[in-house]
Amino acid sequence: MRQLAKQLTALFPVWAVLFSGAALVWPSTFTWFSGDAIQWGLGFIMLGMGLTLEVGDFDRVLRQPWPIAVGVFLQFSVMPALGWALATGLDLPRELAVGLILAASSPGGTASNVIAFLARADVALSVSMTTVSTLAAVVMTPLATQLLAGRLVDVDAWGLLRSIALVVLLPVALGLASRRLLPRLAAPLAEVSPVVSVVFIVLILGSIIGAHRDAILTHWREIAVAVLSLHAGAFLIGYAAARSLGLKARSARTVSIEVGMQNAGLATTLAQKHFVDLALAPVPCALSAVASCLIGSLAAAFWRRTATPP
Repeated sequence: MRQLAKQLTALFPVWAVLFSGAALVWPSTFTWFSGDAIQWGLGFIMLGMGLTLEVGDFDRVLRQPWPIAVGVFLQFSVMPALGWALATGLDLPRELAVGLILAASSPGGTASNVIAFLARADVALSVSMTTVSTLAAVVMTPLATQLLAGRLVDVDAWGLLRSIALVVLLPVALGLASRRLLPRLAAPLAEVSPVVSVVFIVLILGSIIGAHRDAILTHWREIAVAVLSLHAGAFLIGYAAARSLGLKARSARTVSIEVGMQNAGLATTLAQKHFVDLALAPVPCALSAVASCLIGSLAAAFWRRTATPP
């Protein structure tokens, strides 16, 4: 069971691409998963993340502060700035521009941990970066969105902060506490939580893509250029910046992956809830997951062939 769960989780990039494509062809297969179901789904994803953590995992932040600090700094500087630059340079419609900036301002996603494993990067470091960036996102995502997207629309930064606290901090804390206080209950749940997270992420992506199928087909060129450029640029800049700041190649690969892959489920949920008047805002958030998985998988294949095994 454990081995099967690992194999299914490792194939997440494949599931994301396949089911996103299926949502374009058969949208009604996914659009039933909407509204509060998306928020509950994201909550379960974050709960699963908490179940896989231990208090001791945070000791790594003290043992490896520099790589983690570099990764989180680049996550909330390079990505939001790149998102804004692309939205402005490509002259995206306001709805798509706000969605792209929000996607770029989100923390690292758990998919990055899968790609880090496939790329022979530092998985433990990847998990730490994802954890720290997720916690930092409570402040940094609303702040970055306010600074950059606030030039285009009114942004309820406090509302974003409250939403992130409810759908991120609370479930993660609950999962962490369950693992510590109820280990017999938490252990089997932790084994299946990555697979459950993959299912919910795929449902969230499929729901958004299916619901906005016509708009995606209308604007597919500009959206594709925007999200592919965003994530390709983030992977390249993340690696180059990490190396220039003195990180070794394996750590730099990890930083590159973390900077290039965001929590699309969180971004999509926030876009739906806080930019109700911008119907297309969730679209770049959902499609950024597909783009990051595609680019991440290609990068992982390259690094797996060329990198020295740890």
